[in-house]
Amino acid sequence: MAITASQVKELREMTGAGMMDAKKALTETDGDMDAAVDWLRTKGLAKAAKKAGRTAAEGLVSVAVTGNTGVAVEVNSETDFVGKNSDFQKMVGDISAAAVKVDTLESLMAADIGGKTVQDEITSKIATIGENMSVRRMAKLTGETVVSYVHNAAADGMGKIGVLVALTGGNESFGRQVAMHIAAANPASLSEADLDPAVVEKERQVQIDIARESGKPDAVIEKMIVGRMAKFMAEVTLLGQAFVVNPDLTVAAAAKEAGAEITGFVRLEVGEGIERVVEDFAAEVAKTAKG
Repeated sequence: MAITASQVKELREMTGAGMMDAKKALTETDGDMDAAVDWLRTKGLAKAAKKAGRTAAEGLVSVAVTGNTGVAVEVNSETDFVGKNSDFQKMVGDISAAAVKVDTLESLMAADIGGKTVQDEITSKIATIGENMSVRRMAKLTGETVVSYVHNAAADGMGKIGVLVALTGGNESFGRQVAMHIAAANPASLSEADLDPAVVEKERQVQIDIARESGKPDAVIEKMIVGRMAKFMAEVTLLGQAFVVNPDLTVAAAAKEAGAEITGFVRLEVGEGIERVVEDFAAEVAKTAKG
C-alpha cells in the first residue's frame, strides 16, 4: 500500500525515528501504525524519543574552511565521554563539511551526509549511542583569508572551542595568533561599533550607579564614567583588547604591525548558555542504569 507523508510524520512524532526509518517501518508493516512502532523498537530506532528531554550540554565544536569561507558547528551530547567516541566525531566532521555548502541551520538539518539527512543521522546516533544529541548552532564567515583554530582538540578540526577569523592582508600565521587570542579572551564583539547597544547601556547604568555611591560632584562622576566605559570597551572588544601574544599592544595595533585588517570572527564554545541540570552521583547512576 502507498505510505503517505502524514503517516510518516505521525510515526516520527510518536517515536523520534528518522524519516527514512519511519517510512521503512510503515512499508514493512503495510501502514499499521502500532506494528510500525513495534518494528522500530525491535530495530532500536524508537529510543531517540525517550532521550529527547535530556539536557545535551557537552559535545564538540567542529570548524571547516573551504576557500574564503569558514564554518563552525556545535553538536551537543549529554556527556563529555561521547565527544571522544569515534562514531560521534565522524558524524560531527561530516556535519561541518555539509555546513560549508548551506547558509542556515534549517538547511543544514536537511542536508545529505552519507545518504541520510543530518536530522536522520542525529536520530540514528541517539538510538545507537544512547544519549540525546542535537546540532545546536552553526556560524559562517567569509573574507579574503579565513583562518580556523580549535582549542582543547578532541580530533582534527574539532574540540571544546572553535574559532574562525577573517583577515584582509596579513598572513595565516598572524590569523592563527588572533584566533588563539579569541579562544582565550572571548571578546563580545569586533569593535565598539559592533557591540550590542543594550550591553553598552546596561554597563553605563551600572557605572553611573557605582559612581554616584562615591558622593562626588556630577562633573567628576561624568569623567569617571567616561574613563570606566573606555576601560570596559577595551576589555570586551577584540580590537581594543591587549594582544595575548604581546600584551604591550592592542589587537588593533598588532594587526596594523602585521599589515592586516581583521574583518570578522566567530567563536563557539560547547555548551555556553545552556542551563545544566546538576544531579547527585547516586541519582545520575540510577538514571544511567535505567537507560
